[in-house]
Amino acid sequence: MACDEKFAVDKSQEEWQRELEPDAYRVLREHGTERAGTSPLNDEHRPGVFRCAGCGTPLFGADTKFDSGSGWPSFFKPLPGAVGTHEDRSHFMRRTEVHCAKCGGHLGHVFPDGPQPTGERYCMNGVALRFEPKP
Repeated sequence: MACDEKFAVDKSQEEWQRELEPDAYRVLREHGTERAGTSPLNDEHRPGVFRCAGCGTPLFGADTKFDSGSGWPSFFKPLPGAVGTHEDRSHFMRRTEVHCAKCGGHLGHVFPDGPQPTGERYCMNGVALRFEPKP
């Protein structure tokens, strides 16, 4: 998925298609984007963890989520080692793409306009995430 990296979770495109909902497949495996404001995770404010919808890897703690006004779930910091990035030059733009470090699934993009303490805004597609509330 992301560049030519190899990932710990390595499945065929057919396996991913069988296991993922169509919208999640389009985002995670084909670098798609969900429409802004459509994710129920925008309104998720309970303690817990946001996991990769593809492989279940914990990606973001709920304590790093904030309302960016962008229409997508946004975070100011991923969990250590949870995500990878690379330059995305698609759509005549230069952005930093974010992917799951374990399966390579496309999650969204990171921008330098977030809140402190990091100043980063990890703008994630909700269909690429699964929320697990804290017990």
